[in-house]
Amino acid sequence: SLQKEIEKQWYQRRVRGEKDEFLDSVYWIRQIVAVVFGILWGVIKFKGLLGILVYIIINLGIIFLYYASYHEIDEEEYGGHGELAKEGLLTSFSLFLVFWIIL
Repeated sequence: SLQKEIEKQWYQRRVRGEKDEFLDSVYWIRQIVAVVFGILWGVIKFKGLLGILVYIIINLGIIFLYYASYHEIDEEEYGGHGELAKEGLLTSFSLFLVFWIIL
């Protein structure tokens, strides 16, 4: 009983740690994508709403491929596609805009 409770707590911490690590990797991949595409959009002089929409589609597509193909996770464990799509999206969008506008 005490041993089972300790094992249960240890397992929950390990699973929570793995989830946090995965969400951290999603966050940082988004930031890298934002910098790369912000610079690219600035260099090729991509402008307007089309540039923003293409960036968002590419960003969401890369993250979807990352967790669906590479990690093969069950997205429901993380709150579904919507939660994974939102993880770090606004901060990466801000970073993308900064690099795009500067260049």
